[in-house]
Amino acid sequence: MTHDNPSSYTSHFVTAQDGLKLHHRDYGMAQSGPLPIVCLAGLSRNSVDFHALALALSAGTYGVPRRVLSLDYRGRGLSDYDVNWNHYDVKVESGDVLSVLTALSVDRAIFIGTSRGGLNAMVLAMMRPALMAGIVLNDVGPVLEAKGLARIRSYVGKLPAPKSWADAVDLLKHVSSNHFTALGEADWQAYARQIFKEEAGKFVAQYDPKLMKTLEKLDLEAPLPNLWPQYAGLAKIPLLVLRGANSDMLSEATVLEMQKRHKNCSAYTVEGQGHAPLLYDAETQRNIAQFIDRVDPKKPL
Repeated sequence: MTHDNPSSYTSHFVTAQDGLKLHHRDYGMAQSGPLPIVCLAGLSRNSVDFHALALALSAGTYGVPRRVLSLDYRGRGLSDYDVNWNHYDVKVESGDVLSVLTALSVDRAIFIGTSRGGLNAMVLAMMRPALMAGIVLNDVGPVLEAKGLARIRSYVGKLPAPKSWADAVDLLKHVSSNHFTALGEADWQAYARQIFKEEAGKFVAQYDPKLMKTLEKLDLEAPLPNLWPQYAGLAKIPLLVLRGANSDMLSEATVLEMQKRHKNCSAYTVEGQGHAPLLYDAETQRNIAQFIDRVDPKKPL
């Protein structure tokens, strides 16, 4: 895993329609040739999640070099926190993504959505279908497993504050080691720095703790609604579905059904990882890059 290096990207802020400042990372040169990549993180995650992948894609390690934009939703990473936690909503977040892309004059791109980011990509496909040249859905689909949602609800906004980086690593191992059996020590350390930050000598999560309120509204005892109607709207958009082999959020059966219902949907299983694959490893990055180059087989300028 490549450690975060601020010299490898530029940070920018765009103002949302309601005045909040939204942060994104920009990797690679803006070009008029190959389509850019837009990375959308999971519920409590942020732009740091895609650092290793963004470096590979922007450098052309496995294919055509591309511009990569990695976004922080409101209430995550370096974006402003919202005083109204009800705005931590897929529709609001998707509107924020459109605000950022409009400010950057991006009118077509290939999207990589991890978990919540994949749901946002589905919403964006309905709102602005011409924007979506292709989508990578990282461990998310039209059917979300209640077991996985319950596990996420058990820790978002509820983890104790670690006292050191070593403590942060131990905390993540306690929560996730059963699902991420393939991670080495350097991977765990990088993972910890995606989740936590150090401020004034204290360690805090890189998201608004009020996010937990959005999960408290879920009734996991009732049948969860599925998103097959929304998925049908992706029929003309090439898809790559990644699934962590140990995932408790996306089942193998759902992936097979996704391929059955979509004529241009490929799938790849990330061994030794759960929800959601961290996208550190070379083989996963290579599969993503190859999919992107199939969608947009342009040569670099």
